[in-house]
Amino acid sequence: MAVPMPSKRRSLVVQTSMDAYTPPDTSSGSEDEGSVQGDSQGTPTSSQGSINMEHWISQAIHGSTTSTTSSSSTQSGGSGAAHRLADVMAQTHIENHSAPPGRNQALHRELHTQWSATRGSPTGSDPAHPRFTGKPRLNGDPGMLRQSRKSLSFSPGKSRVVYCVVLMCHSLPHQNPQGPSLGGAGANKGSASGEGMACQLHLQRPLHRPGPQLWLMVSQVLLACSRSLPPPTGSCFSGVPVSSRVSAKIQQLVNTLKRPKRPPLREFFVDDFEELLEVQQPDPNQPKPEGAQMLAMRGEQLGVVTNWPPSLEAALQRWGTISPKAPCLTTMDTNGKPLYILTYGKLWTRSMKVAYSILHKLGTKQEPMVRPGDRVALVFPNNDPAAFMAAFYGCLLAEVVPVPIEVPLTRKDAGSQQIGFLLGSCGVTVALTSDACHKGLPKSPTGEIPQFKGWPKLLWFVTESKHLSKPPRDWFPHIKDANNDTAYIEYKTCKDGSVLGVTVTRTALLTHCQALTQACGYTEAETIVNVLDFKKDVGLWHGILTSVMNMMHVISIPYSLMKVNPLSWIQKVCQYKAKVACVKSRDMHWALVAHRDQRDINLSSLRMLIVADGANPWSISSCDAFLNVFQSKGLRQEVICPCASSPEALTVAIRRPTDDSNQPPGRGVLSMHGLTYGVIRVDSEEKLSVLTVQDVGLVMPGAIMCSVKPDGVPQLCRTDEIGELCVCAVATGTSYYGLSGMTKNTFEVFPMTSSGAPISEYPFIRTGLLGFVGPGGLVFVVGKMDGLMVVSGRRHNADDIVATALAVEPMKFVYRGRIAVFSVTVLHDERIVIVAEQRPDSTEEDSFQWMSRVLQAIDSIHQVGVYCLALVPANTLPKTPLGGIHLSETKQLFLEGSLHPCNVLMCPHTCVTNLPKPRQKQPEIGPASVMVGNLVSGKRIAQASGRDLGQIEDNDQARKFLFLSEVLQWRAQTTPDHVLYTLLNCRGAIANSLTCVQLHKRAEKIAVMLMERGHLQDGDHVALVYPPGIDLIAAFYGCLYAGCVPITVRPPHPQNIATTLPTVKMIVEVSRSACLMTTQLICKLLRSREAAAAVDVRTWPLILDTDDLPKKRPAQICKPCNPDTLAYLDFSVSTTGMLAGVKMSHAATSAFCRSIKLQCELYPSREVAICLDPYCGLGFVLWCLCSVYSGHQSILIPPSELETNPALWLLAVSQYKVRDTFCSYSVMELCTKGLGSQTESLKARGLDLSRVRTCVVVAEERPRIALTQSFSKLFKDLGLHPRAVSTSFGCRVNLAICLQGTSGPDPTTVYVDMRALRHDRVRLVERGSPHSLPLMESGKILPGVRIIIANPETKGPLGDSHLGEIWVHSAHNASGYFTIYGDESLQSDHFNSRLSFGDTQTIWARTGYLGFLRRTELTDANGERHDALYVVGALDEAMELRGMRYHPIDIETSVIRAHKSITECAVFTWTNLLVVVVELDGSEQEALDLVPLVTNVVLEEHYLIVGVVVVVDIGVIPINSRGEKQRMHLRDGFLADQLDPIYVAYNM
Repeated sequence: MAVPMPSKRRSLVVQTSMDAYTPPDTSSGSEDEGSVQGDSQGTPTSSQGSINMEHWISQAIHGSTTSTTSSSSTQSGGSGAAHRLADVMAQTHIENHSAPPGRNQALHRELHTQWSATRGSPTGSDPAHPRFTGKPRLNGDPGMLRQSRKSLSFSPGKSRVVYCVVLMCHSLPHQNPQGPSLGGAGANKGSASGEGMACQLHLQRPLHRPGPQLWLMVSQVLLACSRSLPPPTGSCFSGVPVSSRVSAKIQQLVNTLKRPKRPPLREFFVDDFEELLEVQQPDPNQPKPEGAQMLAMRGEQLGVVTNWPPSLEAALQRWGTISPKAPCLTTMDTNGKPLYILTYGKLWTRSMKVAYSILHKLGTKQEPMVRPGDRVALVFPNNDPAAFMAAFYGCLLAEVVPVPIEVPLTRKDAGSQQIGFLLGSCGVTVALTSDACHKGLPKSPTGEIPQFKGWPKLLWFVTESKHLSKPPRDWFPHIKDANNDTAYIEYKTCKDGSVLGVTVTRTALLTHCQALTQACGYTEAETIVNVLDFKKDVGLWHGILTSVMNMMHVISIPYSLMKVNPLSWIQKVCQYKAKVACVKSRDMHWALVAHRDQRDINLSSLRMLIVADGANPWSISSCDAFLNVFQSKGLRQEVICPCASSPEALTVAIRRPTDDSNQPPGRGVLSMHGLTYGVIRVDSEEKLSVLTVQDVGLVMPGAIMCSVKPDGVPQLCRTDEIGELCVCAVATGTSYYGLSGMTKNTFEVFPMTSSGAPISEYPFIRTGLLGFVGPGGLVFVVGKMDGLMVVSGRRHNADDIVATALAVEPMKFVYRGRIAVFSVTVLHDERIVIVAEQRPDSTEEDSFQWMSRVLQAIDSIHQVGVYCLALVPANTLPKTPLGGIHLSETKQLFLEGSLHPCNVLMCPHTCVTNLPKPRQKQPEIGPASVMVGNLVSGKRIAQASGRDLGQIEDNDQARKFLFLSEVLQWRAQTTPDHVLYTLLNCRGAIANSLTCVQLHKRAEKIAVMLMERGHLQDGDHVALVYPPGIDLIAAFYGCLYAGCVPITVRPPHPQNIATTLPTVKMIVEVSRSACLMTTQLICKLLRSREAAAAVDVRTWPLILDTDDLPKKRPAQICKPCNPDTLAYLDFSVSTTGMLAGVKMSHAATSAFCRSIKLQCELYPSREVAICLDPYCGLGFVLWCLCSVYSGHQSILIPPSELETNPALWLLAVSQYKVRDTFCSYSVMELCTKGLGSQTESLKARGLDLSRVRTCVVVAEERPRIALTQSFSKLFKDLGLHPRAVSTSFGCRVNLAICLQGTSGPDPTTVYVDMRALRHDRVRLVERGSPHSLPLMESGKILPGVRIIIANPETKGPLGDSHLGEIWVHSAHNASGYFTIYGDESLQSDHFNSRLSFGDTQTIWARTGYLGFLRRTELTDANGERHDALYVVGALDEAMELRGMRYHPIDIETSVIRAHKSITECAVFTWTNLLVVVVELDGSEQEALDLVPLVTNVVLEEHYLIVGVVVVVDIGVIPINSRGEKQRMHLRDGFLADQLDPIYVAYNM
């Protein structure tokens, strides 16, 4: 299937640098199925006219440059801050004025909004504004300075009322039409008059007594300038002469601050990713607010009606006694039949019973459980409003505080834990509930209700009449006038999923009911149909509280009935001739879908249809469509009354019902582009990229409203600016229960004018709604603070994105109400994620079609890229109690990889626009510059050597022999019965052993066999195909005795012949083997049917079976004529998949063995345990050669035996009291994983590792520090000393360069900056610093080895602690590659290279590995300072991406950490795309969870976009015998489509 490609993104404006570094908050949960909320951190769009001092100083210092990318790249690095500072200062003339008289008292007069023509320019008219100094300069474009006229049109239905708003634009000083709008790099160059950088800083306060804040600012400015300005040449800065006495002190301070020795931990420094991450410049054409400052809007006066009750309980008492038969509430069953009619009389008596019972029947008389003022939870299902109402009013009568919450359905309900935290913090100990609900709660086997996770211990109390006591005649509730005690607590779910309790006082409760009564024109005995949740928000305020104040009759429609019959609410309006209905836009939408020409519908009785989510921008489409269909059924346009509300401010605004059908509702068509900058720009309805919003009516009676900037200081917005609506009124919440800090930020806000003066002495409350006050005082809401996502400095509202996604063939693939939009922070910016439930019948093809269309739609309408679009199976997203999506829970699942999507589309390529610039390779510098550079920086040339072999005096008898075959003969004569080798089986028992003489005799017989049966000549090649063991060793020395050249080859795996046998065949052919020696068993295998299917068995050379040896001795043992002749060939498959054989001469072999003997202090009395594969490299040398040379006993443990008995190696080490042992990474990993939980039982078996002094991991790679550390930690309790574990390093050109050995300092670990490594630089940092990478020294350099670090391109030597290629000079270097392809000349450079300058005589071998040398403070055994070699990675393996060098292991380490189910990972490149293959240990439904997590972690830590994510089964990533990943084999398998992946994701 072709991958859908969305249209290419236009380049986005990314937020300025400091915004990018402060990751904003993330999104929250919504109550309603549609109202999906995103992110609340806006970006200040402060206009040029209001730059306050802190703002511009911080701008100058932190470098929020306004120049475009192109211009900033042309200027020299340091002077940017100075340019910016100069420009900001040149434009800003700071004066300290007091606020104009009368401004503070403005609110005490009747306020109104000025939407008439107002002067927009602050100059002159308002001295509180900072003024621009100097004349406006024009660069060639006279059109730059012009007046802007905008008309804001609000169109009702067909007719149109046009309000004209004339806004004047500031004349911006120095606008450059070619690029930057303000200053920046080009600012100075472009000025026609050639003005320099003269800056004026006007400070109105006398300078002889500056405040500390001012000094701090000035010093910061000076600091910023001193970092960035060129040395001053007589010019003056801010009127202070440069050569003043102060400047020397400041200069000294600056110099000490400028370059700390090492960057310390993150808390103490700003990480230097400023210079790395691309900071996109603000769009010079972005719209800016131009209107005058808004004035606060006052609602109508709250009228006092004489018969209004003094409190809500008084109202209930009145109706309960005067009109006990009047219906209060009618509940419905799921068939739509009336289930129960609660009259005011019944409500009064039942509430009295509840009040009496909770005060007197819980606890004891002396110690009641509930006292007045205590909090009590109300847990009632959505189909039982009558029980809830009685309980709620019972609490009011008892003066306890009800906390209505949702019914916890299971112990793991989404968000239930957070509700529990709220109850705990409120000190709730009693929960009131209904009988049915109590029976439905989950129970333990004993019948008790278990404690829900995070909940306090509760007493559950059922409020049905039969469970309540009748109060005695003399008991009567104390009914007081409304006061400032808390009446109830309404819970609110925040964006991050936390739950807060908003407290509402009795006065606020009553005043709110009065304001609603006045605004909605409620009268006694009216009928109201309520579809909303009656426990909170609009449903509670209208359907439970205000209805009782006015003795209204509420028809309550449960959610369960709406699901069965979406038309039920309309039918009830007709049946009861209801005057008012409270619905959400989804109820209107469902009614439209279900409406099939129902004949008997008549909605003419409705005078008010309250749309509770009218503040949601896309409720307008439901309202319009609903009106369109039902106008013919008697519905009038003016009846639809959207309202805006928030838990904190209660009802914010509501459209009033009118009898005047000629007065159309307000409507604004706003440019979506303008809204992303927080600016109101009117557009035409024909365009797609507009947002049509309806008004939510006027401010509430008795309230004052204004809008303030969403972040920072609560400054009043301009008339054409979007801000957060704030309300000052009695009828609001008063606090978040128990959270004084958050309360202060939300409930005690003092909006300020631009001059900094508060507009009122009374605090305002933040509503959490974003909007503006339009013409005629109409309030418009365009989104919620919780739904705000700031992407690249532009604000997007989650609800708008949802609306666009739903507009793309919405009903076909995804469920309308089951779509979530939120943002996640990746790479210092927010990224938009869309998660939707797809219908079960849609195919994958359909889904991808839909997804790609959604991406295109959002791109074209919102001009923003979607980072991830995920489709999950129907009904799997976490729900809120009323069926909406629990957003924060969804986001949490997404981030932790537990969402289990069935389709994922990631688009990082289109929406990540702040990656660092690709690295430009600098032109090479010459040798002289390098030498001088090293001298200047005090760096010595990076070279080091092990001990000199010639100068070491020891009683090494083997030194007198040139050849290993002679050493063996000598040992067979002098110490014939000394055991050299002991082979263990899987049970730890001795399977076989060899003494010196046994090995000698066995080798002689094999030599005879080669000469007589094989007819081999001196120098012929023989392939040895043996399992790890004694036979291999005997065959090797047999070849030496016969004068043949042995090649050790791993035998084919009997269970996997098809893939392992071709490698055997290839080595045999490439090595030109004349004969193949093996065991009888393998001999049969090589000629078997299965073998014939894999390779051509007829072309095998002569195969000799050594299980049947001749009995006689050879006439003579061959002695080579020259030590430089070939001793053996060492073949190995590299990690890049190349088969490479190297030639080892007799001289090199002997030197190698001597070097290891000296380093590890090996003598005949020693025992060494070896758990390695004996086929190549150091593993072969240790297994076959070292014992013969040094005479020590080798205990051989085949690694394959550990698969059946993981403890075999360690038990052997313990049993034989071994001091030195060698293993591979795969063995160490097997022990760490397989024995992790068995340390106690091993201890009991007597396992003791305290005698081990060296445990060396044999490797040809960077030390795996995490594995060695976890191994050390795990077996510390068994006596293993952490210092014992170390690594060795070898490669093809030299099989062992470093090996820790016994003496000398412990291996050191340094931390380097991973980002510097990508640029081929070494930068040492402290442990725990961001982007730090630990590197462990690869053991000590072997005796006789010299190392130098050279530049791989220029071949010049490098300085200490510089990254380059490791070159080696040693007597045991291999003498060249062995190959039949005739390309030795291409590779000869590897074995005999010379430096391009410096010491040009020495011949070096190039290892092909990058690393660096560092002289440490430690001393070697010989008293010299110790040089540590750190290996970084193979040049062949490194990937060049974006001009930088990446080592696969670094990316793989990050990916493995991303999710618990990723067991292994490998990366490679394919056509410049990064491909990440992960092995999944889990169910296949987790596969798609990994795609976003892998993409995120690689972006965050490596600044790379993953092109393809491949999820495969465990064991698919090929690993060689040394435990190294075969990435090139994997790449070949991927390209040939042989991996059988679970899922392949192509990121777009």
